[in-house]
Amino acid sequence: MIDHIKTFCERYAFGVCEWWAHKLNIKTEQVRLSFIYLSFVTVGLNVVAYLVMAFVLQHKERIKRPFAKRSTVWEW
Repeated sequence: MIDHIKTFCERYAFGVCEWWAHKLNIKTEQVRLSFIYLSFVTVGLNVVAYLVMAFVLQHKERIKRPFAKRSTVWEW
């Protein structure tokens, strides 16, 4: 039951911690724990940072695309 809940939360929690863990080559649990510990120290400011990172990860292709090389002016 606990594994089912953990899998559900990991799948639907935007993937920010998993992305950071992959980029930093560390365990996902360590990143999640650091977010939890930082929430006590920063009084919730990391929640705002987490939501901003989740937004960027969800829309990163739209953010990168305007800077990609286009073959014509009319291509979007």
